[in-house]
Amino acid sequence: MEKQTEKKSIKNRIVSAAWQLFYEKGYNGTTVDDIIELSGTSKGSFYYYFNTKDELLNTLSLILDDYYEELEAKMDPEMNSFFKLLYLNCEMHTMMEEKISIDLLASLYSTQLVAEGQSHLLDRNRNYYKLITKIVEEGQKRGQIRTDVAVSQITKYYAMCERALVSDWCLNKGEYSLGQYSKECMPIMMEHFKA
Repeated sequence: MEKQTEKKSIKNRIVSAAWQLFYEKGYNGTTVDDIIELSGTSKGSFYYYFNTKDELLNTLSLILDDYYEELEAKMDPEMNSFFKLLYLNCEMHTMMEEKISIDLLASLYSTQLVAEGQSHLLDRNRNYYKLITKIVEEGQKRGQIRTDVAVSQITKYYAMCERALVSDWCLNKGEYSLGQYSKECMPIMMEHFKA
């Protein structure tokens, strides 16, 4: 098991370093050597996980899922489940605005629209979907989220609203704060599911 954790941390270090550099230097300005240096890994390690720098573009969901794990750990377990969903949305969108290049985000969203096969953003096995599902289930048990709508439907709608907010922000070239806009819009978009 330790070997598995070590492998994951090397891969995660490479992915985190890459996205930090994409934000700071731009995608084209970032080299594989830059990524190796910042991640403190080796060329061998890099090429064990990725054949090219381009393959790192498919790892955005890993970056987002890691941040969802951090947010879950920080969240007060006693917080109202409906407000947990709003908190996660606002925090995540604030992080995206501050750490992920809007141009890269826009191009990723557009490639996901035309890509063959399964979209990484829609992969139901992501920690993201598991976390949102868990909070919705908890909210229904606590009487904070409506029980006459299936958990899967609420989770699907929540994810769609998040993608809509990010897509709209990209279309508007980031001319307003994504975190602030999400804080205003998401409660209205989710109000229907509040118990």
